Parts: sequence; structure tokens; C-alpha cells
Amino acid sequence: MSVRGRRRIAILGAAARLFAERGYRGVSIDDLGRAVGTTGPALYRHFAGKQALLGEVLVDVSDRLAHQGRERVARATGPEEALDALLRGHIAFALDEPDLITVHDRELGNLTDTDRRRVRRLQRGYVEQWVGVLARLRPDAPPAVLRAAVHAVFGLLNSTPHSRGELSREQMAELLLDMGRAALTVPAALPR
Repeated sequence: MSVRGRRRIAILGAAARLFAERGYRGVSIDDLGRAVGTTGPALYRHFAGKQALLGEVLVDVSDRLAHQGRERVARATGPEEALDALLRGHIAFALDEPDLITVHDRELGNLTDTDRRRVRRLQRGYVEQWVGVLARLRPDAPPAVLRAAVHAVFGLLNSTPHSRGELSREQMAELLLDMGRAALTVPAALPR
């Protein structure tokens, strides 16, 4: 990876951490620059401004999840393996990058309309990857039920910034895997 690429990743990581800690409005461009060992104005070589940086943080994570999800599903030999891979991938994200979950939950409204649409489009595609896998495991369930189940499991998995508590990373990952798998594969009553 190029020096510029590594620098960009460092800036995105620092921005996610600071936005999660202080909120978008509580972070200045100078704070962001200091967090990566430079000045605030130097960040303009990489991003048009603080709002553009926030947009890139959330677009980047949405794009990564969608891309990694496609790869996991493509490598799987069947729907059970694909579901397991999707769950493990999302659990790793939730446990290893909780700042991004916090920033998404709190700051989506501070994105430009264009960035918000990009994030939502990428997220819809990611959800549909899961729905496609579940449709093969639960062919009798309507897509709307599967979609609702996926969103509910995302709520469970994305609660980790608040729920990890005393469990080790490995214990929490296994707990989330078991709970996510059970929630997505339980024969559910269909809505009336």
C-alpha cells in the first residue's frame, strides 16, 4: 500500500475515533490533524473538509462491508457456509470497529444528501446479500420477513459497543454467532 493510502486509512481511523468520542460537531479540523500528527489544513490534501471526511468514513465502511459480504458469499459452498461467513465477518467488524457503529448511529444526519444516499444504497445491497442467502435456507419465508430478520440481527450484532461487558472478544464472538444463527434460522411465524 502506498504512503498516501496508509495516510488516508490513518485519517479515517482517527476521524472515526474522534467522532465517536466527541460527536461530529465536537471535533474540529485541527483536532483531526493533531490526531494524525499534522495540521488541520494539511487534511485538505486528502479531503475537502470535515463533512467530506465524515462522509468518507461512513461510505468507506459501508463499501467495505458490502464488498467483503460479496466475497464471503461467492467463496461459500452452500447457504449454511455463506450465512456463517456473513455472520463471522459482521461480528468481526462489530467487535473490532465499534467506533464506526457509534458514528453511523449518531452522525448519519450530518452527511450530505449525496453521501447519505451512497451509504443507504450500499447498505441496502449488503442487506440483500444476506436476504439472498436466507432465501435459500428458508424458501417458504417471504423476502420482507427475511429482510426484517436481517435488520433485527444487525441490531443485535451492532449493539457490541454497549453490550460486550466482561466477556472476552472470543466469548462475545461465539455468543453473537450462536445468537445470530439461531435468530436467522428459527422457523418464525409469518406476519398476519
